[in-house]
Amino acid sequence: MEYKINSEYKDRLFCFLFGNEKYKKNALSLYNALNGAAYSNEEELELITLKDVIYIRMRNDVAILLSGNMELWEHQSIVNPNMPIRGLMYFARMYEKYIVSEHYNLYRNKQIKLPTPRYVVFYNGEKKRPAVEKQRLSDMFIREDRSGEFEWTATVLNLNHEGNKKYLDQCRVLGEYTEFVSNVREYQKQMEQKEAVDRVVTEYIAKGGELSGILLEHRAEVVDMLLTEFDEEAFVRDIREEGREEGREEGHRQGVEESARRLIRTGKLSLPDLAESLDLPLETVEEIAKGVKRENPSKAELV
Repeated sequence: MEYKINSEYKDRLFCFLFGNEKYKKNALSLYNALNGAAYSNEEELELITLKDVIYIRMRNDVAILLSGNMELWEHQSIVNPNMPIRGLMYFARMYEKYIVSEHYNLYRNKQIKLPTPRYVVFYNGEKKRPAVEKQRLSDMFIREDRSGEFEWTATVLNLNHEGNKKYLDQCRVLGEYTEFVSNVREYQKQMEQKEAVDRVVTEYIAKGGELSGILLEHRAEVVDMLLTEFDEEAFVRDIREEGREEGREEGHRQGVEESARRLIRTGKLSLPDLAESLDLPLETVEEIAKGVKRENPSKAELV
């Protein structure tokens, strides 16, 4: 069986819309909506999303710097409870890069000043969830610590909740994007996935809204992004449940690891995504992948 492990980070539609230099006005609009601001010069906003291969293993969408604020925005259709530690690790790398770019010396007596962080996760999955959820680093500690001395927070905004409608109204691209994804999901109940995506793209081009020009110019690319996203969303749901079932049946991680072996052969997910989907350490998945490569050395391509 031929297989290839996907080692390339592929932009999601959210990242394409808000993390793209060509459409930086969208990021500015979203920043204004989240912060109650009214910035009009998109050149004041700097996109600082880390793209280096070193950081690809950390799924990220958009990071921006504006007026002394450093914000990280991520989009998810399945809420992950580990966002606080992921955000902390990601911000540490962004701060490191910022300190180097500003030529700061951490060992001087004078205190350096850092941009104020904010970490927002946009949820647009199908499950009913509160309008706003706070995921805190302290909730992950083995021993309870409510001192507040060691904290990092991910604010999860449910885009489908009426309580967050103000953000969708204030940032029209976010509103259209949310409606767009919702419409694709509805059409998928009546027709094949590709037909559903094509139909919604056609409708939004005809509408002439904020997304119209982008969809018209990048139609094929957007369709490909959406098909990949919806495939992966369904795939992740299925393999999570499959992995849990096999793990319960055998009473240990052998079942989950066997699922990992099969999924590695399909090449549908990168190793980091696979580790996250099956709740396995990345190191474990990498070892399993090496084993798969040894089984078929001429047909495997590893990260």
